[in-house]
Amino acid sequence: MTRRIAIIQGHPDPAGHHLLHAMADAYADGAASKGHEVHRIEVAQLEFPMLRTQSEFETGALPPALEQARDDMRNAQHWVFFFPLWHGTMPAMLKGFLEHIFRPGFAMEYKEGGFPKRLLAGRSARIVVTMGMPVLFYRWYFGAFGVRGFERSMLSFAGIKPIRESLYGLAYTDEKKRTHWIEDMRRHGRRGN
Repeated sequence: MTRRIAIIQGHPDPAGHHLLHAMADAYADGAASKGHEVHRIEVAQLEFPMLRTQSEFETGALPPALEQARDDMRNAQHWVFFFPLWHGTMPAMLKGFLEHIFRPGFAMEYKEGGFPKRLLAGRSARIVVTMGMPVLFYRWYFGAFGVRGFERSMLSFAGIKPIRESLYGLAYTDEKKRTHWIEDMRRHGRRGN
């Protein structure tokens, strides 16, 4: 079964050429080889202001530069997020992008006196994160709080499940491991997960 997939590249360097870009390319190639429909969103290529008030979040207009990204995410059945771990969590640019996209009416429908309706049910996600420390240390010592917060506070809360993780530690390791990680992403792309 083919799927509609949105790849959200959250590395903030607009020049690209990082391990995460190669991993996203491999995922997209693998998915396309099996007939999955792939839409890519390069967050670092988008120009948008940061949200500063609750009023902006609730009733402000979505910046025009984000409309296509929002539509691609809305139409996708599966989302794949790529980002480096910076200070224990995602880079600020990706967080700012998601705050715009996850406004009322996209992720949740809010109503007075009741629990919000989850508007993203029926979608799945994969979170791909590279980091300088060992993954076990990130999970054990830090509790993987940055990834867990993203999963619980945004994705799961809006109805997305299952949510899978691909965490890669010691990202500046030898080329053989990096090549293996890239091929790992190609396999996930072919499976559309």
